[in-house]
Parts: sequence; C-alpha cells; structure tokens
Amino acid sequence: MNIQIFGVKKCFDTKKAERYFKERKINYQFVDLSLLGLSKGELQSVKNSIGLKNLINQQAKDYKRLNMDRIISPGLQEEILLNNPGLYKIPIVRNGKLATVGYQPTIWKDWE
Repeated sequence: MNIQIFGVKKCFDTKKAERYFKERKINYQFVDLSLLGLSKGELQSVKNSIGLKNLINQQAKDYKRLNMDRIISPGLQEEILLNNPGLYKIPIVRNGKLATVGYQPTIWKDWE
C-alpha cells in the first residue's frame, strides 16, 4: 500500500487523516500543498478516481478571484488547479489509482 496524503499542516482534517494511518501503523507520504502542488500525473490519477468537480474547493478564497465559477473548460480548470494548490479540497488521500477527498475512514478501511 502506497498512501500519499496531500494537504496542509494547519488543516484539521489533514491532521486527522495522518493520525488515522499512524494509529494503524500504515506508512504514508505527506505532501504539503502549500509547498508542492500535485504533479500533472498525480492530478490525472486523482481526477480519474474522484472527478475534477470533487477536487475543487468552492469555498476557497481564490475561487472567486480566479473566476473558477465561470470557467467551463476542464482543461483550463486543471491548469489553474496545478498553479493554485489552495483551490483543492483537502486532504487528498491517494492509494495507487484510488483516491479520496476529505476525511474518509470508511473508505480507507477497505484499503488495509
């Protein structure tokens, strides 16, 4: 199992996700989205698993500023996401081709 947790250190749900895997002694890699965003390949993998719309945080402060509500082109939305990691709903937890957004212990339990 290759678990990756994408989030930010100050996020409560990201901390809960890390704690979930620590308590079960499951190794994971934490990627701080405030320092590194998702790569194109990682974004494609997560998007294929959960869908692009589920990745975008409509409550993010940059959502309106970047006019994300008016952009209908998925390609352009992906490009903006790659350049603005603050737009992601977090945490993004990835296990190979499977992924979740938010705190989802019921789904992660099936990964063990």
